[in-house]
Amino acid sequence: MSDTVPETEIREAEIPEAEIRQEAAEAEAEDAYDPAAPAPLNVPRTPTGNADVDARLERLGDADHLATDGHIEVYEDVHQGLRDALTALDARPGPPAPSPSYGHRS
Repeated sequence: MSDTVPETEIREAEIPEAEIRQEAAEAEAEDAYDPAAPAPLNVPRTPTGNADVDARLERLGDADHLATDGHIEVYEDVHQGLRDALTALDARPGPPAPSPSYGHRS
């Protein structure tokens, strides 16, 4: 066993503390900005007045925090919800049909 200090420890001791802090700050700055990281688009969503549609449009905001490959699940969910809302509009009963007044001639 050797009593000498390993060469790497000597080199670290020779580096000024200010330089170490600067390197750490640069590394942190690089980590803080990642152009490939998910970022919100901040697209304004105007309320439509239909609670089902508004809820689905708000769900689009969930894609802001996902990687691109996670967007498809959100988009498919929103698309299906909007289709369901449109189908529900078609299924609502409308006003009653007018009675044929021409059938009761005397």
